[in-house]
Amino acid sequence: MAINKPLADRMRPKNLDEYIGQKHLVGKDAILRKAIESGNIPSFILWGPPGVGKTTLANIIANQQNRPFFTLSAVHSGVKDVRETIEKAKKQQFFDSPNPILFIDEIHRFNKSQQDSLLGAVEQGTIILIGATTENPSFEVISPLLSRAQVYILKHLEKNELIEILNRAINNDNYLKELDIEIKEYEALLRFSGGDARKLYNIFELVVNTEHAKSDGKIIITNNVVVDILQENMATYDKNGEQHYDIISAFIKSIRGSDPNAAVYWLARMIEGGEDPKFIARRLLILASEDIGLANPNALLLANNCFDAVNKIGWPESRIILSQTTIYLATSAKSNSAYQAINQAQQLVRRTGDLAVPLHIRNAPTKLMKDIGYGKDYKYAHSYEGNFVQDNFLPKDIVGEILYAPQKNSKENEILKRLQNQWKGKYKY
Repeated sequence: MAINKPLADRMRPKNLDEYIGQKHLVGKDAILRKAIESGNIPSFILWGPPGVGKTTLANIIANQQNRPFFTLSAVHSGVKDVRETIEKAKKQQFFDSPNPILFIDEIHRFNKSQQDSLLGAVEQGTIILIGATTENPSFEVISPLLSRAQVYILKHLEKNELIEILNRAINNDNYLKELDIEIKEYEALLRFSGGDARKLYNIFELVVNTEHAKSDGKIIITNNVVVDILQENMATYDKNGEQHYDIISAFIKSIRGSDPNAAVYWLARMIEGGEDPKFIARRLLILASEDIGLANPNALLLANNCFDAVNKIGWPESRIILSQTTIYLATSAKSNSAYQAINQAQQLVRRTGDLAVPLHIRNAPTKLMKDIGYGKDYKYAHSYEGNFVQDNFLPKDIVGEILYAPQKNSKENEILKRLQNQWKGKYKY
């Protein structure tokens, strides 16, 4: 039986009942489902990782609403394409007809002028805009457009949802249901997919076809079978470009591992693959704080300047700035103490709840607040020698908690000595 369409396309859901995942948005009584069922669809942006159903959801909405549906890819479309599509949408409008939908995939790749060209049509209701992005819209979508659209966050698919996707394919796909397939182990399939349904379909289809070619009998899928096939056919199952995320992972881990050679190699792989320079610069900015942090505070400044410079300079010169920053970060001392500190602090807040602010460090803008003790006995640090006085600034239930632990590098060794000198007996390392 000849199969021309990929499994992911064959299994694309046609309605919300077939749609798997994102229950917080499209489950029973969820916000987006209510909007779809009521027919009152706002313009909105779907933000989430690849392969979680952003494009599928847009298609389902258009089908269920029986609206004209236009689609553009931000990678291949310019301002002219946007304007032509809006004109087509205007011609679709009649007295009682619902507004057409314009779906823009990878909307984060639209520049300011391209996004500006959408504003009038969205504001006047000529179109309902649905954008899909893997990047934070706050950074990539202009404020006027963002203020006219809701943002819905899609999550990675859970283990049980991915297993349901596989079982549904085995039972419902016209080709697969003719085969005798048994999945004995799911772990490798799920691990390589990374919560991405499209990637899962690609992997599964490759494994099934490879095993079926060996024998016309029962196809038994185990972890070892999956690993062996993927190691031989890595490029095949990555045919839709999901390797993008594997390469950025290798890039970040090479910098974290202080290997400038590997870091520049993976940078070159991204550059040659046409990666968005701002995407790379943003990851460097995050890494400078998460993995270098207080061991070298200048790293964050340099990464921030790199991000600004990439926006100002443009391509191809920006590759030199990215290379300089990459090498600097890779060869810098490392510390994730700030990252660990905020993680532990958030865990503490979730565990202990909204503890009361001690009276002596509360704000006291009125006489009544002063009369009931707000700000009483507060010690103003600058009134003491060395601009420091030992006091308590935590709620009484967690007095003495240490959330920031300096790590062993020259900068934080200095910080630790200063803390030990100021907070007698508190930092015992």
